[in-house]
Amino acid sequence: MAAKSHIEWTEMTWNPVTGCSKVSAGCKFCYAERMAKRLQAMGVERYRNGFKVALHEDLLDAPRTWRLPRLVFVNSMSDLFHEDVPLEFIRRVFSTMIATPQHTYQILTKRSTRLRELAPELVWPPNVWMGVSVEDQRVMHRIDDLRSVPASVRFLSCEPLIGPLDNLLLEGIHWVIVGGESGPGARPMQREWVESIRRQCRRARVPFFFKQWGGVRKDLTGRELNGRTYDEMPRVAV
Repeated sequence: MAAKSHIEWTEMTWNPVTGCSKVSAGCKFCYAERMAKRLQAMGVERYRNGFKVALHEDLLDAPRTWRLPRLVFVNSMSDLFHEDVPLEFIRRVFSTMIATPQHTYQILTKRSTRLRELAPELVWPPNVWMGVSVEDQRVMHRIDDLRSVPASVRFLSCEPLIGPLDNLLLEGIHWVIVGGESGPGARPMQREWVESIRRQCRRARVPFFFKQWGGVRKDLTGRELNGRTYDEMPRVAV
């Protein structure tokens, strides 16, 4: 359950947990849920229960076998801080990340309350980046929760961006990713929402990564903003 990724801001994915459940408006057209159902229909054993949360103990040590340094998105098919993932299992994921400092790990959650509660129970090595999804103003509290986490890099994923975020508090935030929703039923993203976030990042001197415009066919809309791409990364050694 480790694979080369087509996600623009990472290199590969590692999924010791799969499956999730919806918690906010950004989850409405979840790409991971669509993929899980497709894999279930194909008879893939790990997805025999579709998108229900499943722990894959046999994958916990996979990164220990990777010789070359990699940028790794942890649980692209789940949420490590889902309420059905026990603290002990989360600790085992962190143990692997601690034991493999040659890799850089990117974790993303919508469950910032649980993240804030569990963060003191975990050891945060410098190769672990922690992010929260912020799709519109209704979930801005996730940024405050993230700020309390002692990760070396704290980042925001404003994807799918489904509303304006004009008053972002970027103190203590090291990176911002913006992207539109893609796939069937994709909700449109307004240019002014993107431009507002870009300006806020510039003022706060926070690296800005523009992932995509999205749409039903994201390959047609591309990822250029004002005639260029924005591929800025956190100011740390990767």
